[in-house]
Amino acid sequence: MHHWVQASSSDFSGTPPQARSGHTAVNVGKSMVVVFGGLVDKKFLSDIIVYDIENKLWFEPECTGSESEGQVGPTPRAFHVAITIDCHMFIFGGRSGGKRLGDFWVLDTDIWQWSELTSFGDLPTPRDFAAAAAIGSQKIVLCGGWDGKKWLSDVYVMDTMSLEWLELSVSGSLPPPRCGHTATMVEKRLLVFGGRGGGGPIMGDLWALKGLIDEERETPGWTQLKLPGQAPSSRCGHTVTSGGHYLLLFGGHGTGGWLSRYDVYYNDTIILDRVTAQWKRLPIGNEPPPPRAYHTMTCIGARHLLIGGFDGKLTFGDLWWLVPEDDPIAKRSSVPQVVNPPEIKESERELDKLRVWSRQERGQDGFSIVDLQQKMGISVSSGLRLQIPEESEDQEFVELGTRLIEGDVVDERASMIQMAAQALRQHWKQSTPRTLQLKELGSLLRDYQRLVTRIFTTQSSLTSADFGLPGTKTFTFYHIKSSSELRINDISKLLEEYKTLVI
Repeated sequence: MHHWVQASSSDFSGTPPQARSGHTAVNVGKSMVVVFGGLVDKKFLSDIIVYDIENKLWFEPECTGSESEGQVGPTPRAFHVAITIDCHMFIFGGRSGGKRLGDFWVLDTDIWQWSELTSFGDLPTPRDFAAAAAIGSQKIVLCGGWDGKKWLSDVYVMDTMSLEWLELSVSGSLPPPRCGHTATMVEKRLLVFGGRGGGGPIMGDLWALKGLIDEERETPGWTQLKLPGQAPSSRCGHTVTSGGHYLLLFGGHGTGGWLSRYDVYYNDTIILDRVTAQWKRLPIGNEPPPPRAYHTMTCIGARHLLIGGFDGKLTFGDLWWLVPEDDPIAKRSSVPQVVNPPEIKESERELDKLRVWSRQERGQDGFSIVDLQQKMGISVSSGLRLQIPEESEDQEFVELGTRLIEGDVVDERASMIQMAAQALRQHWKQSTPRTLQLKELGSLLRDYQRLVTRIFTTQSSLTSADFGLPGTKTFTFYHIKSSSELRINDISKLLEEYKTLVI
């Protein structure tokens, strides 16, 4: 279990970064985090703010070195890439105003000196929204981006010793061109996820690139990975941070709502388990920060630090910690209480006549249930459910079932609950994704979990095979805390699995 904790003045001294998005924040060894640039209120930034991890201190170093447009260091910019190798932070590209940049800089964090680098070879074209990663302790790989006219799919490798760029010749199938994606080195492979592609669609695909390690003598090639588990919805502007045996994905934005132009911003936390090669939802014990994209996440020991971001309207200046439950500051987080949903008003009943399939027919299978519920004014609790309630304690479940048996003669409350449960389960057994009403999802999910627990605890212990690992039975949604975590394309699978549980 992890907790989100908003940073406070007691966590550090000094002045933390001002509000911004499109900035970079990188670890320099285990001693510091360096924040550079970004955008706020149409103003591009070029400041350097450093977090001294050991002393828990924010400070602005006085940098020297090369100048650009009358100031030390790179020109103000956002949506650039920043990579650290040893004590050096390398900066490439980005945007300043309407201009895409193609300059290449390095900051020596031992003496806080900027140098503009004159590199040679296959120079990348100016671009923003690219992604990059370090290859070992000498090279940098850069891929994709947007040059102002087209989305890019090229891959460049840069040797930081010789300052030579090499455009990688990749055989076989290629990922679609994209920008706003992430690129993360995992051992010998570069993993690329998501982004916005040619023509504007936002993607949720995962690709692996081999052939980046000289010693391996592999021919460079891309492979699309389709991993099991609860994969993230399509998005761009998200972050992927390495955290031990897993990669941690947070935030970003996708296309949703009733029009394709409507952006949905995310605040979900999903991990890619490197051991089992599965996507999983990270269990969170409290409310996450507000949804956002173009933020940064850096790993500081067992903690992750979230800085800034943008939600389509606001640029954030808040800082958040994501910490394990045994972290001393975890107790500062407040776990919200589960509340019974309010009575559905008549206007909400009318809105609820719009079925779940309306999103599927528009091709937005990745659209999240919580966004659809909010759009339709349906209240849903996002709090942590500590246990699965019995039927008699599940007020919403009982009310839905009671409506199906209205007019029947029932002698006792216990019999009424039993009849209501039977009627509702038969109703769901005959339901399809087209006929299922949105307000039923919470009760359906809880009853699914109730039946899984009841059946398997009476027959035998639950095994890993029952939850998506190799085996004959798979109960994908057993650990979901709330229907708000479901996506539209989960509905048919949930119904399919539920029907196998109902006798």
